[in-house]
Amino acid sequence: MTVPAVLPVTTAPAGSPVADAYARLAEAYPGLRVTELDVHESAPRGAGWVGADELAAGGAALDAFLDWDAAQVLRDYGEPGRPDVVAGFGLHRYAWPACLLFTVPWFLHRRVPRLPAARVSFHRELGRMAVRPEGFACLPDDPAAALPGARVVPDEEALRAEVRAAVAEHLEPVMKGFSTRMRRGRRALWGMVTDDVTEGLWYLGELFGEEDRARAELGLLLPGGTLPYTGGSGFRTLPGPDGRPLATRDRISCCLFYTIRPTDPCATCPRTCDSERLGQLTP
Repeated sequence: MTVPAVLPVTTAPAGSPVADAYARLAEAYPGLRVTELDVHESAPRGAGWVGADELAAGGAALDAFLDWDAAQVLRDYGEPGRPDVVAGFGLHRYAWPACLLFTVPWFLHRRVPRLPAARVSFHRELGRMAVRPEGFACLPDDPAAALPGARVVPDEEALRAEVRAAVAEHLEPVMKGFSTRMRRGRRALWGMVTDDVTEGLWYLGELFGEEDRARAELGLLLPGGTLPYTGGSGFRTLPGPDGRPLATRDRISCCLFYTIRPTDPCATCPRTCDSERLGQLTP
């Protein structure tokens, strides 16, 4: 079903356990707005919208999605990107906001929605997502535990396992769709997801004014050894010029941006030495 390009921002379904988290997300980061669909509303398709399940299918919808990335690279850098590099950009640009659908409700309210790929649509140019959660996990003392669709888990570690499982359930089929265009194995792809989970919530934690807590929570969520995720959050600090510690990490995966701009490395790139990082982290 094709819908208008601009999906109205409607009131969340009654009793939504994640509405407040998504509202706070949009307030802190206007570049991403999440609309919850009610049971009678169709998922948006066409007019710039793509379903995560369409990306997972790896066909024409994915080709059109990656055409945008290819055009952006050519426009902004004056040269085409390798097809596998463009596919990596496209996967990151989907996975980074998609991970926030799970980590932000968990971080703010200790609630973890289940969102299989068929229940998420994305409009990249508008920075919009439309979702229909398939239940959620929460802790025993959460007032939302009495809501329909609640799955109560005993403690914080069990809830962290729910975050890891929900992200994996959503992104594994999407990664399979993109993998047909990329020169990366399963371990490298899960490294990308580990990075996007970590760096997305790290960024939002800073916007929420809770960066230190975000890093601490991510250290518990992704300590390393939590398959299928590759590695852990891996935060460390560098001494700033004024003696203040500056947070950084080494990305597990490389985005391959160096293939386009070898002299313009990312701040958390595994190829970037600490002296270069300090130059990027300080005025």
